[in-house]
Amino acid sequence: MDNLELSLNNLLDYSHSLSGKYLSEYVFAWEVIPKISEIILEIGKSLNDDYSEIEPNIWVHKTAKIAKTAFIGAPCIIGENTEVRHCAFIRGSALVGNNCVVGNSVELKNVIIFDNVQTPHYNYVGDSILGYKSHMGAGSITSNVKADKMPVTVKFGENRVETGIKKFGAVLGDNVEIGCNSVLNPGTIVGRNTNVYPLTSARGYYPQNSIVKKSDVVVAKK
Repeated sequence: MDNLELSLNNLLDYSHSLSGKYLSEYVFAWEVIPKISEIILEIGKSLNDDYSEIEPNIWVHKTAKIAKTAFIGAPCIIGENTEVRHCAFIRGSALVGNNCVVGNSVELKNVIIFDNVQTPHYNYVGDSILGYKSHMGAGSITSNVKADKMPVTVKFGENRVETGIKKFGAVLGDNVEIGCNSVLNPGTIVGRNTNVYPLTSARGYYPQNSIVKKSDVVVAKK
């Protein structure tokens, strides 16, 4: 298996995020995760008048809907027609695209969320990248730190790919569906158009156009 199967270019359509040109400078997600904050700050400098800087380094599109009870930490960009619902907790270093949902009691931290992504109910997403039209079912989360606090590796076939970073949650390719109450363990990468069944403890790489019935039971979509 070629490691380039794990590349961002293989997983994501860059045209659906303000971060696209920045992501194209990297090959793998773990190269980007430590850079998300500075990428957001760079993008913020070039935003047009459709965005309001509501607090230092927090830019919100004028069409976005932000609940009064939501918390947004810097740096952060909230895109066009995106809805941030009751008691959402955006800790910072979050780039949220257009037409997204950040739902009730959802926590985001150090993430890039592409356009049309939904994290609608009780999700935690940290140190992760969610591709265009991906969806996290209620209660599904990314686990971004190993129990032994060692650098995260990505299980790729019979091999393990070293990332060199201690905090790395997941990458969801475009049009990925994560079932309710699933856990994406550190270093989970899900290929485009793949579905993960509810209550799955996912780990490692899952190829595109697949159905993940259990962590180790994967079938191709027909």
